[in-house]
Amino acid sequence: MAQRRRIRLRPLTAAERTELERVARANSERAERVARAKALVAVADGTSFIAAARAAGRRAGDAVARLVERFNAEGAAALEPRHGGGPPVRYGVAERERILREFRRQPERTEDQTATWSLTTLRRALRRAPDGLPSVSTATILHTLWEAGYTWQQNRAWCSTGTARRKRKEGVVDVVDPAAAPKKR
Repeated sequence: MAQRRRIRLRPLTAAERTELERVARANSERAERVARAKALVAVADGTSFIAAARAAGRRAGDAVARLVERFNAEGAAALEPRHGGGPPVRYGVAERERILREFRRQPERTEDQTATWSLTTLRRALRRAPDGLPSVSTATILHTLWEAGYTWQQNRAWCSTGTARRKRKEGVVDVVDPAAAPKKR
């Protein structure tokens, strides 16, 4: 049997310690972030990997050892979940920007055969474009728009989250909710 190598958590800065403790106590954070922060705080306090795993609600100390290695290399970014299996991610940042760029373009009635974008008309335009995405799906487009903060409204229009169109005496105006960004987190 191979000798297991010793993994130690590097000394935490005051800001890192504060952030880890905040996330470990937070009720509004994602559960996996809270569990990872609890495990790292427990290891920083000097407990074993198995005890840290149990403190975080996990069973295996090996996962905590891998988390400590990742934290030593990446810092607080180790709390964020990564791709967790399934098919590999096909569309990166550049492809998502291409989808959003096409979405923000005003459709031409003769060329795109629509006045407003739906998922299928946007998919058709992206597949036909010379620099487009020939195999993009409506689900990919939908998730890209959601991540960018757009929602499909009952009036069959896409709106940015936190904005609303209101009728006023001077005409239709766009109203922005200043508390929309904190609500989305």
